[in-house]
Amino acid sequence: MSAPRDEIEGCRQAHIKLCTAIAGLTDEQVRSASLLPDWTVGHVLSHVARNADGMSRRISAALSDEMVDQYVGGVDGRAAEIEAGAARTAREIVADVSSTAERLDSLFATMPEDVWEKPVRTVGGGEHAVSMLPFRRWREVEVHLVDLGMGSTSADWPGDLVDAVLPRLMATLADRCDQRALMAWALGRGPAPELRPWG
Repeated sequence: MSAPRDEIEGCRQAHIKLCTAIAGLTDEQVRSASLLPDWTVGHVLSHVARNADGMSRRISAALSDEMVDQYVGGVDGRAAEIEAGAARTAREIVADVSSTAERLDSLFATMPEDVWEKPVRTVGGGEHAVSMLPFRRWREVEVHLVDLGMGSTSADWPGDLVDAVLPRLMATLADRCDQRALMAWALGRGPAPELRPWG
């Protein structure tokens, strides 16, 4: 399996956008509310950094023909790390986001071809090939750039990312809401249904 070069480049460009957007953050800004319920900007950025760590850990394990959990301590460990990370200074958070993104970009750029097909485990316990990680990271960074509430909007999402993500999201809609309400909305005969959380 060859490297997913378009997704790797999309991810690299998203990292550049993210790091540029947060370069001058102040302590006050990282403690301000994000667009996600109950999360500050610091929570979102700590999550983004730990997400990169989780990918790097799983790639490092795959290089040794091992499999590890996405987050140390699973879902609870993930939540604890995000909560602790959100309390740091802006300088610490920005440095963490930047360094973890750089490390992941480096792994994506230098990984041997035979590693891309190896399996990795998700936080939910599922598995997918290493080759899915660049796409998932690209999506993660672009979506959370908007969640920061610092000026990026969905209008800024790259068209090729939307082309890749939207069909996958559409396929999940029937499992995330009342199907009759979804059908009525799709036919222009009712309001958009309330969706259960994605992911």
